[in-house]
Amino acid sequence: MPIITPSPYRSPALLGNPHLQTICPTLFRRVSGVRYRRERIFTPDGDFIDLDWSAPGADRLAIVLHGLEGDAHRHYMLGMVRAFNRRRWDALAFNFRGCSGEPNRLPRSYHSGATEDLETVLGHVLAGNRYRRIALVGFSLGGNLTLRYLGEKGRGISPFISRAAAISVPCDLASSSRRLAEPANAVYMKRFLLLFRAKIRAKMALMPGRISDAGFETIRNFKDFDDRYTAPLHGFRDAEDYWARCSAGPLLPEIRVPTLLLSALDDPFLAPACYPVAAARANPRLFLEMPGAGGHVGFIRFSRDGEFWHETRVADFATAD
Repeated sequence: MPIITPSPYRSPALLGNPHLQTICPTLFRRVSGVRYRRERIFTPDGDFIDLDWSAPGADRLAIVLHGLEGDAHRHYMLGMVRAFNRRRWDALAFNFRGCSGEPNRLPRSYHSGATEDLETVLGHVLAGNRYRRIALVGFSLGGNLTLRYLGEKGRGISPFISRAAAISVPCDLASSSRRLAEPANAVYMKRFLLLFRAKIRAKMALMPGRISDAGFETIRNFKDFDDRYTAPLHGFRDAEDYWARCSAGPLLPEIRVPTLLLSALDDPFLAPACYPVAAARANPRLFLEMPGAGGHVGFIRFSRDGEFWHETRVADFATAD
């Protein structure tokens, strides 16, 4: 049953608006009960990645990937880590380059298709010879990266990776970028650009002359930013080339492990091309669930255990035998 319909999720009363679903958890949610142990590993190109472990000592591990300008301490990361820990799984929150509270060492950073960094993290985990099962869970940009990694590996995926899930995924980067440039999404775009500029300025202090924010005020959207920074720093011709080469959508048919793709139909970040119905119908391992509500990484639920709906849904799917 690759397309799961109807989805059982329903918004709480007074929280049916997708922008409320998207914004309220960021502003008001607090997640307790997670304690991290940080580990720094190094990449083949001389950079570093910081990993935050919440590991009670299980032989099963969830690797959780955050979204654009996120980190291991965002409410949605802590909530998902806690959900896995409650099911007696270890959890590893993967901070992308430059997202752990310290600028990374190179002008380059992370991006939607940087699967080489996920490969580095997985190689480190597997070298420890500790886990018999690994689940990959990605949010938004991290969801695109997760799906792309699974598609790139195809039949060559590690046998230790048993399941995967991706939440609120812009698996067509071009259409999602254009959607976020619309006036209705101006509040999100402004916030992202402020975060981008702050990171560029931090790097300017560390590597004078190698990166600059001169004229940054002319940047209005992701196309402007990706044309000026993401593409040239990561080997792409321009924004359109980056979006085309890093979108997960074209690789969904190659996924060979059971994978849940969970995106709300009212997600303000996603355009129609980000809902891969045809790919799910054609791939028995890709389970597509599209609740009518939920916003972007929202799925608010008021429950005694404090888990949001998507945390229960994803953790139960990923830990199923």
